[in-house]
Amino acid sequence: MKSSILLILFFLLTSCAQTVDWRVATRESAKLAPLPEVEKEAVVQVYAAKTVSWRGHFSVHSWLATKEKNATEYTTYHVLGWKSQRGLGTIRIEKDIPDRHWFGARPEIVSSYIGPKAEEMIPQIEAAAKSYPYPDMYRAWPGPNSNTFISHIIRSVPGMGVELPPNAIGKDWIHNARIVGWSETKTGVQFSLLGALGFTLGLGDGVEVNLLGLSFGVDLWRPALKLPLVGRLGMKDAPVFD
Repeated sequence: MKSSILLILFFLLTSCAQTVDWRVATRESAKLAPLPEVEKEAVVQVYAAKTVSWRGHFSVHSWLATKEKNATEYTTYHVLGWKSQRGLGTIRIEKDIPDRHWFGARPEIVSSYIGPKAEEMIPQIEAAAKSYPYPDMYRAWPGPNSNTFISHIIRSVPGMGVELPPNAIGKDWIHNARIVGWSETKTGVQFSLLGALGFTLGLGDGVEVNLLGLSFGVDLWRPALKLPLVGRLGMKDAPVFD
Protein backbone atom coordinates (compact mmCIF):
# COMPACT_ATOMS: atom_id res chain seq x y z
CA MET A 1 0.00 0.00 0.00
CA LYS A 2 2.78 2.38 0.96
CA SER A 3 4.71 1.66 -2.23
CA SER A 4 1.56 2.28 -4.29
CA ILE A 5 1.05 5.69 -2.69
CA LEU A 6 4.68 6.62 -3.34
CA LEU A 7 4.35 5.49 -6.96
CA ILE A 8 1.22 7.59 -7.48
CA LEU A 9 2.92 10.60 -5.89
CA PHE A 10 5.93 10.11 -8.17
CA PHE A 11 3.77 10.11 -11.30
CA LEU A 12 1.80 13.16 -10.11
CA LEU A 13 4.99 15.12 -9.59
CA THR A 14 6.83 14.03 -12.71
CA SER A 15 3.79 14.53 -14.92
CA CYS A 16 3.91 18.28 -14.32
CA ALA A 17 7.67 18.65 -13.93
CA GLN A 18 9.72 21.06 -16.00
CA THR A 19 11.31 18.88 -18.68
CA VAL A 20 13.26 21.68 -20.35
CA ASP A 21 16.93 21.98 -19.44
CA TRP A 22 17.26 25.16 -17.36
CA ARG A 23 20.32 26.14 -19.42
CA VAL A 24 18.19 26.53 -22.55
CA ALA A 25 14.85 27.42 -20.90
CA THR A 26 13.29 30.74 -21.91
CA ARG A 27 14.20 33.88 -19.98
CA GLU A 28 12.04 36.14 -22.12
CA SER A 29 9.65 38.75 -20.78
CA ALA A 30 6.20 37.48 -19.80
CA LYS A 31 4.76 40.85 -20.95
CA LEU A 32 3.38 41.63 -17.48
CA ALA A 33 5.27 44.83 -16.61
CA PRO A 34 4.31 48.23 -18.01
CA LEU A 35 6.69 49.36 -20.74
CA PRO A 36 8.86 52.31 -19.58
CA GLU A 37 8.18 54.20 -22.81
CA VAL A 38 4.44 53.96 -22.12
CA GLU A 39 4.24 54.17 -18.32
CA LYS A 40 6.20 57.21 -17.15
CA GLU A 41 5.15 56.95 -13.50
CA ALA A 42 7.17 55.04 -10.91
CA VAL A 43 6.48 51.28 -10.75
CA VAL A 44 7.06 48.65 -8.05
CA GLN A 45 6.14 45.01 -8.66
CA VAL A 46 6.68 41.78 -6.73
CA TYR A 47 6.88 38.56 -8.78
CA ALA A 48 6.91 34.84 -8.05
CA ALA A 49 7.50 31.83 -10.30
CA LYS A 50 8.11 28.14 -9.76
CA THR A 51 11.70 27.33 -8.90
CA VAL A 52 13.89 25.27 -11.22
CA SER A 53 13.36 21.50 -11.79
CA TRP A 54 11.74 19.31 -9.09
CA ARG A 55 11.93 22.09 -6.50
CA GLY A 56 9.21 23.90 -8.43
CA HIS A 57 6.69 21.37 -7.08
CA PHE A 58 7.29 22.66 -3.57
CA SER A 59 8.23 26.31 -3.77
CA VAL A 60 8.38 29.48 -5.82
CA HIS A 61 11.22 31.94 -6.30
CA SER A 62 10.23 35.56 -5.66
CA TRP A 63 11.84 38.81 -6.73
CA LEU A 64 11.09 42.50 -6.95
CA ALA A 65 11.32 45.05 -9.75
CA THR A 66 11.28 48.84 -9.58
CA LYS A 67 11.22 51.68 -12.10
CA GLU A 68 11.69 55.26 -11.02
CA LYS A 69 9.55 58.02 -12.51
CA ASN A 70 10.56 58.76 -16.11
CA ALA A 71 13.22 56.02 -15.99
CA THR A 72 13.85 53.98 -19.14
CA GLU A 73 14.81 50.75 -17.34
CA TYR A 74 13.76 48.54 -14.46
CA THR A 75 15.92 47.45 -11.53
CA THR A 76 15.45 43.91 -10.26
CA TYR A 77 16.18 42.51 -6.78
CA HIS A 78 17.02 38.82 -6.31
CA VAL A 79 18.82 36.52 -3.89
CA LEU A 80 20.58 33.66 -5.71
CA GLY A 81 21.81 30.50 -4.00
CA TRP A 82 24.53 29.68 -6.54
CA LYS A 83 26.34 32.89 -5.68
CA SER A 84 26.87 31.79 -2.07
CA GLN A 85 28.24 28.44 -3.29
CA ARG A 86 30.94 30.39 -5.13
CA GLY A 87 31.77 32.51 -2.10
CA LEU A 88 29.98 35.56 -3.49
CA GLY A 89 27.27 37.68 -1.90
CA THR A 90 23.81 36.26 -2.57
CA ILE A 91 22.09 39.56 -3.42
CA ARG A 92 21.83 40.60 -7.07
CA ILE A 93 20.53 44.09 -7.87
CA GLU A 94 20.77 45.05 -11.52
CA LYS A 95 19.09 46.69 -14.49
CA ASP A 96 17.11 43.94 -16.16
CA ILE A 97 13.83 42.84 -17.72
CA PRO A 98 11.46 42.87 -14.72
CA ASP A 99 9.13 40.02 -15.69
CA ARG A 100 11.45 37.39 -17.16
CA HIS A 101 10.34 33.77 -17.15
CA TRP A 102 12.23 32.09 -14.32
CA PHE A 103 14.12 29.53 -16.42
CA GLY A 104 10.98 28.50 -18.26
CA ALA A 105 8.45 29.15 -15.51
CA ARG A 106 5.99 31.96 -16.19
CA PRO A 107 5.93 34.51 -13.34
CA GLU A 108 2.86 35.89 -11.60
CA ILE A 109 2.48 39.36 -10.14
CA VAL A 110 2.12 39.17 -6.36
CA SER A 111 1.59 42.90 -5.97
CA SER A 112 1.89 46.01 -8.12
CA TYR A 113 2.13 49.72 -7.30
CA ILE A 114 2.20 52.57 -9.82
CA GLY A 115 2.47 56.30 -9.25
CA PRO A 116 3.35 58.38 -6.16
CA LYS A 117 3.04 55.41 -3.79
CA ALA A 118 5.58 53.43 -5.82
CA GLU A 119 7.83 56.49 -6.02
CA GLU A 120 7.80 56.72 -2.22
CA MET A 121 8.55 52.99 -1.86
CA ILE A 122 11.65 52.82 -4.06
CA PRO A 123 14.18 54.42 -1.63
CA GLN A 124 12.64 52.34 1.17
CA ILE A 125 13.16 49.19 -0.89
CA GLU A 126 16.79 50.16 -1.54
CA ALA A 127 17.34 50.68 2.20
CA ALA A 128 15.63 47.39 3.08
CA ALA A 129 17.81 45.47 0.62
CA LYS A 130 20.92 46.95 2.23
CA SER A 131 19.68 45.99 5.71
CA TYR A 132 19.06 42.33 4.81
CA PRO A 133 20.89 40.39 7.55
CA TYR A 134 21.98 37.39 5.41
CA PRO A 135 23.80 38.81 2.35
CA ASP A 136 26.32 35.94 2.36
CA MET A 137 24.07 33.05 3.39
CA TYR A 138 21.62 30.87 1.47
CA ARG A 139 19.72 27.78 2.55
CA ALA A 140 16.90 26.44 0.37
CA TRP A 141 15.05 25.00 3.38
CA PRO A 142 13.82 26.41 5.68
CA GLY A 143 15.73 29.60 4.88
CA PRO A 144 17.12 32.17 4.69
CA ASN A 145 16.73 32.14 0.91
CA SER A 146 15.35 34.22 -1.97
CA ASN A 147 11.87 34.35 -0.42
CA THR A 148 13.32 35.39 2.95
CA PHE A 149 14.94 38.36 1.18
CA ILE A 150 11.75 39.55 -0.51
CA SER A 151 9.72 38.93 2.66
CA HIS A 152 12.26 41.07 4.53
CA ILE A 153 11.68 43.91 2.07
CA ILE A 154 7.88 43.54 2.26
CA ARG A 155 8.01 43.65 6.06
CA SER A 156 10.34 46.68 6.00
CA VAL A 157 8.39 48.88 3.56
CA PRO A 158 5.30 50.43 5.22
CA GLY A 159 3.25 50.73 2.02
CA MET A 160 3.47 47.04 1.13
CA GLY A 161 0.47 45.35 2.72
CA VAL A 162 0.52 41.99 0.94
CA GLU A 163 2.20 38.65 1.54
CA LEU A 164 4.15 36.15 -0.55
CA PRO A 165 2.34 33.02 -1.79
CA PRO A 166 1.90 30.17 0.73
CA ASN A 167 4.32 28.03 -1.27
CA ALA A 168 7.14 30.57 -1.00
CA ILE A 169 9.27 28.47 1.34
CA GLY A 170 11.56 30.72 3.36
CA LYS A 171 9.11 33.59 3.75
CA ASP A 172 8.47 32.65 7.39
CA TRP A 173 12.08 33.11 8.45
CA ILE A 174 11.61 36.35 10.39
CA HIS A 175 14.37 38.98 10.41
CA ASN A 176 17.42 37.79 12.38
CA ALA A 177 15.64 34.49 13.18
CA ARG A 178 13.29 36.14 15.66
CA ILE A 179 10.62 33.95 17.23
CA VAL A 180 7.92 36.62 17.05
CA GLY A 181 7.35 39.59 14.77
CA TRP A 182 4.82 41.47 12.68
CA SER A 183 3.21 39.54 9.85
CA GLU A 184 4.09 40.38 6.24
CA THR A 185 0.91 42.43 5.82
CA LYS A 186 1.72 44.25 9.07
CA THR A 187 -1.86 43.69 10.25
CA GLY A 188 -1.08 40.80 12.58
CA VAL A 189 1.53 38.82 14.45
CA GLN A 190 3.68 35.87 13.45
CA PHE A 191 5.41 33.24 15.58
CA SER A 192 8.15 31.30 13.82
CA LEU A 193 10.85 28.84 14.86
CA LEU A 194 13.58 29.30 12.27
CA GLY A 195 11.00 29.34 9.48
CA ALA A 196 10.21 25.65 10.00
CA LEU A 197 7.38 25.77 12.56
CA GLY A 198 4.97 28.52 13.54
CA PHE A 199 1.72 30.30 12.88
CA THR A 200 0.43 33.67 11.72
CA LEU A 201 -2.72 35.51 12.73
CA GLY A 202 -3.70 38.82 11.15
CA LEU A 203 -6.45 40.80 9.50
CA GLY A 204 -4.76 40.70 6.12
CA ASP A 205 -3.03 37.35 6.61
CA GLY A 206 -5.91 35.33 8.02
CA VAL A 207 -4.85 32.21 9.90
CA GLU A 208 -1.81 30.32 8.67
CA VAL A 209 0.09 27.38 10.16
CA ASN A 210 3.63 26.52 9.11
CA LEU A 211 4.66 22.87 9.47
CA LEU A 212 8.23 22.13 8.38
CA GLY A 213 8.11 25.03 5.94
CA LEU A 214 4.76 24.02 4.41
CA SER A 215 1.99 26.56 4.92
CA PHE A 216 -1.69 25.79 5.47
CA GLY A 217 -4.23 28.52 6.10
CA VAL A 218 -7.29 30.53 5.23
CA ASP A 219 -7.60 34.22 4.35
CA LEU A 220 -10.90 35.60 5.58
CA TRP A 221 -10.49 39.19 4.39
CA ARG A 222 -9.96 38.18 0.76
CA PRO A 223 -11.50 34.69 0.95
CA ALA A 224 -8.96 32.08 -0.11
CA LEU A 225 -7.34 28.83 0.93
CA LYS A 226 -3.57 28.85 1.41
CA LEU A 227 -2.02 25.48 0.61
CA PRO A 228 1.48 24.03 0.26
CA LEU A 229 2.59 22.97 -3.24
CA VAL A 230 -0.52 24.66 -4.73
CA GLY A 231 -0.35 28.21 -3.37
CA ARG A 232 -3.36 30.47 -2.98
CA LEU A 233 -6.83 29.32 -4.12
CA GLY A 234 -9.50 32.03 -4.13
CA MET A 235 -9.47 35.80 -4.33
CA LYS A 236 -6.19 37.50 -5.18
CA ASP A 237 -4.38 39.01 -2.24
CA ALA A 238 -4.57 42.78 -1.81
CA PRO A 239 -3.69 45.26 0.95
CA VAL A 240 -6.27 45.77 3.69
CA PHE A 241 -5.38 49.46 3.82
CA ASP A 242 -4.42 51.27 0.58
